Amino acid sequence: MLDRKNVFLVGPMGAGKTTVGRLLGELLRQDFFDSDAEIEKATGADIPWIFDVEGEVGFRKRERKMIDFLTSKENIVLATGGGSVTAEESRRMLRERGDVVYLRASIDQQIRRMSGDNSRPLLQVEDRETKIRQLFAIRDPLYKEVSDISIETNGRNARFIAKEIHRQLKKISR
Repeated sequence: MLDRKNVFLVGPMGAGKTTVGRLLGELLRQDFFDSDAEIEKATGADIPWIFDVEGEVGFRKRERKMIDFLTSKENIVLATGGGSVTAEESRRMLRERGDVVYLRASIDQQIRRMSGDNSRPLLQVEDRETKIRQLFAIRDPLYKEVSDISIETNGRNARFIAKEIHRQLKKISR
């Protein structure tokens, strides 16, 4: 059995955090949460609307509160938003309250997966590739800083990734 019960997934948009998180929750027999979905549920508004009305600063404030709330639960798997690690307070909560898994995705994979997705407020720009590269440059060191485990997602299906996370979690809990 794992010593630390919570598992938190971090990584960029398009890394598969939600899909992998659901499968990992099933494997671990733990409840699964997605911080963005929980923000939408709590506010009754979607993320793009929150960005439009409150800006990124307002959204990040809501996100920090939701991360605090969700990471205080026990026996959960949590898929965080791609930018959640930009707040030091959120990084601290993630590190202290569970095992953090960084789902790494190449920039090419992110571009492919985000190509038809118009729901991402930060990607509502003319040059998505440049924006993805900029976000990666800022966030990759933060994902690495906060994570206990790092998993490459390129070319791998979600079930394989979830099983690999499960295997690695067993190793670090010894």
